[in-house]
Amino acid sequence: MLLGHLGLRFQGQLASPWSRRRPPGISHIRCEVMAASEKQRPVILLDIMDTVVYDPFFHDMPVFFEMSFKELLTSKHPTAWVEFECGAINEDELLAKFFADGRKVDGAALKAMMVSKYRYLDGMEPLLGRLKSAGFQLHAMSNYPAWFRLIEEKLKPSEYLEWTFVSCEGPMKGLRKPSTEAFEACVKTLGQPPENLIFVDDRKVNVEAACAVGLDGILFQGAGALESELLRRGLVF
Repeated sequence: MLLGHLGLRFQGQLASPWSRRRPPGISHIRCEVMAASEKQRPVILLDIMDTVVYDPFFHDMPVFFEMSFKELLTSKHPTAWVEFECGAINEDELLAKFFADGRKVDGAALKAMMVSKYRYLDGMEPLLGRLKSAGFQLHAMSNYPAWFRLIEEKLKPSEYLEWTFVSCEGPMKGLRKPSTEAFEACVKTLGQPPENLIFVDDRKVNVEAACAVGLDGILFQGAGALESELLRRGLVF
């Protein structure tokens, strides 16, 4: 509050017709005022799959294996994908036990199919671009394995956000939403109060978990609805 008063007083002196000289230390103090203001700008955490990028898992992966989604769920290994997401096993280990019965999986073909289906959801890339240009910090917060690099290679989300929080590595390694620990890892790493973090996800259970930790949660229902929610919170972009 003191810096705010000082900033206003010095700016008034600069605007006065009888004040020809810059008061000592004005640049330094105004920079501090601006820095204090920047700290209050919310940081945005974004789920990736089916929030920023289309997720092939639910529709295209069953087609690849010539199964229904229900058949895929009952046939796959019960923990292999989660272990892969958490960085507990690598790609080769995933493919070796992808199915509970041990049948072989053509990993190269599976990855090629996934890459072919990755795309930005309608309206999300321009919205991310506007938020980035307006100076907002954007971070991924995703339950996803090392294949997030395939998304990066194709779509380059890093032009807009940082891949800071992914369940397979980094500060969130081994943690998955909606666990409290996953959100606490984000809060600790960013050094921000929870209420200064906006979390966006297409799954209600994850949004509710974020709110329980004190974050401002938004359930993703399309780029237009997300933009409206951000504007309603006073963000300017």
